[in-house]
Amino acid sequence: MTTMTTANKTTTTTTNLAGADILAMAVAFPRYERTTEWFKRQQPDLVANEASRSLAKLWQPPPADAPGRIFAEAMAPYLNDPFRGTVARRVLGPGESSVTLGAQAARAALAAAKMTASDVDLALVSALLPTPIGCGDAVYLARELGLRGAAFNLESNCASALLGLQTAAAFVRSGEYRRVLVVVSCTYSRNMDLADTLSWSSGDGAVAFLLGPCEPGQGILGAHSVHTADTIDALYVAIAPEPNDGKPFRLRTNKKGGAALRDTAEPYLRRCTDGALKAAGLTRKEIDFLVVTTPTAWYADFAARVLGFDKSQTIDLHPAYANIGPVLMPANLFHAASAGKIRRGDRVLLYAIGSVSSAGAMVVRWGDVKLGPVPEPGVPEP
Repeated sequence: MTTMTTANKTTTTTTNLAGADILAMAVAFPRYERTTEWFKRQQPDLVANEASRSLAKLWQPPPADAPGRIFAEAMAPYLNDPFRGTVARRVLGPGESSVTLGAQAARAALAAAKMTASDVDLALVSALLPTPIGCGDAVYLARELGLRGAAFNLESNCASALLGLQTAAAFVRSGEYRRVLVVVSCTYSRNMDLADTLSWSSGDGAVAFLLGPCEPGQGILGAHSVHTADTIDALYVAIAPEPNDGKPFRLRTNKKGGAALRDTAEPYLRRCTDGALKAAGLTRKEIDFLVVTTPTAWYADFAARVLGFDKSQTIDLHPAYANIGPVLMPANLFHAASAGKIRRGDRVLLYAIGSVSSAGAMVVRWGDVKLGPVPEPGVPEP
């Protein structure tokens, strides 16, 4: 791994990445589903006045001379929809948390691999946000799962799953740990003010990967990541002064947030995917399938246009899950594999971006990855 630092940025590139592979993966989602119709019934006044609220301010038509043309074109069909294309989202119910969802996904991944907690040497855990604020979910998951090895937290906002894979692969390749469990969760509903229309596009979920050694030329072939300092203040977490709903934190945006996210989307996407392809020694035409984060209803379309992929070569689960932060990219990957869109031997290009954190891409030669069960449909929230 080589790190280069200049006055303006730090870029980390991993080259000749081989010898680590995804052995198994699984996803987990809350039982309850909150549909767009639920919001229309529960918040008719908010829906009627949505144009003056956060979601509409975040995603609005850009000036004609603004950068980010492809992003704006992909977004345009959704601007007349108050919900900006979001259809459904899974939300925590009684007794559910980032820890319970993470544990559910982890158990399913281990079961798919026909392994137990005793086979795990290291757990890398990321939760947005963790249930126990201050120390993260890692030790709580270790206790819940009965792990006996190392466990620690790794955080890079919505890019956490990809950076977790990159970090786990480095540990496996080094030989320091043989099998590494990566567990990532997102529980936006715990920190969303229902009076803020940002809650309309946010959901909850979790994913778990189990990584282990493989032959060179298989598994993870190359990766590239950069920081996303250009998005500072676009989205941020604020402390609620006197919360009366049991939610001490709030996800917020500012009036320039949408422009910052729109205008940086293409440069980050190109920089990271170009770097990962170079590290893997491949060209875009040698990639069989594209899996990206889908925080908006148009992001998969945008990414496919930028990179020159056909729509049949990618997947978009935003209609089913909305924005589930760091779980987005792996949820898309899981469903693509479950549906047979990705097969053994395929070269898959992964991309995830996190605001105020990092963006990263990875090339994977898909192996004999054991998959957990496809999630059951959600139950309408009362």
